[in-house]
Amino acid sequence: MSLPSVSTPNAPAAIGPYSQGVRAGDLLFTAGQIALDPATGKFLEGDITQQTDRVMQNLAAVLGAAGVGWKDVVKTTVFLVDLADFSTFNEAYARHLGGARPARSTVQVAALPRGARVEIEVVAQVPR
Repeated sequence: MSLPSVSTPNAPAAIGPYSQGVRAGDLLFTAGQIALDPATGKFLEGDITQQTDRVMQNLAAVLGAAGVGWKDVVKTTVFLVDLADFSTFNEAYARHLGGARPARSTVQVAALPRGARVEIEVVAQVPR
């Protein structure tokens, strides 16, 4: 039995053999999102704030397609190409979360697809 996937045209289409999100019981696991424009599929080559804003909008769209929002997110994993961007990233990230405060891990990585500066994936609780 396969797990139900979550998909929305308001987030970038999967560019490989994966889903935008997958439900497993009460949990939603999203694919990592980078700063792709869902309408055009083109990468946004802006600064860390612009890329973070696009990533958070993409994630919000996947969450919304599953019927949840940032208040339901229990864990995020953030991949940054340069930890020197952490403070600026954190400001943009916090604006999108509102009052939500999920657990988070942030790691520096050598590279991300398409030259992205940030990629984020989330785990959210989905009401039955």
